[in-house]
Amino acid sequence: MADRHRVRIGDRELTLTNLGKVLYPGHGFAKAEVIDYYSRVAPVMLPHLRGRPLTVKRYPEGVGAPFFFEKNRPAHTPAWVRTVRLPAPGSTKNRDTIDFAVVDDLPSLVYFAGLAALEFHTPMWRVDAAGRPLPPDLMVFDLDPGPPATVTECCRVAIHLREVLAEHGLTGFPKTSGNKGMQVYVPWEGRAEDTSEVARAVAELLAGMRPGQIVSKMAKRLRPGKVFIDWSQNNPAKTTVTPYSLRANPDPTVSTPITWAEVEACEDPRELVFTPDDVLRRVTEHGDLMASSATPRPSGGAQGP
Repeated sequence: MADRHRVRIGDRELTLTNLGKVLYPGHGFAKAEVIDYYSRVAPVMLPHLRGRPLTVKRYPEGVGAPFFFEKNRPAHTPAWVRTVRLPAPGSTKNRDTIDFAVVDDLPSLVYFAGLAALEFHTPMWRVDAAGRPLPPDLMVFDLDPGPPATVTECCRVAIHLREVLAEHGLTGFPKTSGNKGMQVYVPWEGRAEDTSEVARAVAELLAGMRPGQIVSKMAKRLRPGKVFIDWSQNNPAKTTVTPYSLRANPDPTVSTPITWAEVEACEDPRELVFTPDDVLRRVTEHGDLMASSATPRPSGGAQGP
């Protein structure tokens, strides 16, 4: 029988199992360490999760084994984990609605970590107290390098993106994807413009300005050696990896907020690879570099491109 551990977090009780199971075989990183990381990074991660319907990637047998995406909360989820029922247009499983979990607190975060949910993915919008979708509070640009381009080339593109955003009174917050690319988040609270349309216009503008460096179209044949600015992540049905989420690579890596100084200085992709220990040290030193992107902002502001 699997080992079972009853733990109390605040006023919630959870049963955690298989804590010694190694989920990153190449690194010897076990489920207990996954739970420990998420528990310790929670103060900075939770603001990016709160109010957002959750999609997870679960790896019950570790990163070298089959995984599955999960949007519908598991049937055995404790009643105290917040749940919102939302429409599911185009569902591949022919469902009219999905019961999404919303991770608003530490017990809920630990619960999903205990399910071997290594990756947390969230949309650019939240739900209100009644569970109704709100307008997007973030716009995201997903920078995806086409080999042999790397995150180093993404950094060069991110700098050009920052310049265009600044011309329109917008501020970008960069983070690594934890894989090969990076994202730039733009606070959008209270703005009326459609984020997909604005992001597409910006991506096409940059691709037109630097056609040898940037593409805005999804066709893979256009991408080798260039950086694809994926503006489509702003579709309400899509999600992006949440800041501070682990990624399911051979060694544990983390989608990590970074400074613009680090973006400007990057000369080697290895400079922007961060492990859980790296991230916890960075949080101790810098706090949450994306805190302003997780905090609701007043309405108004400059108009987008």
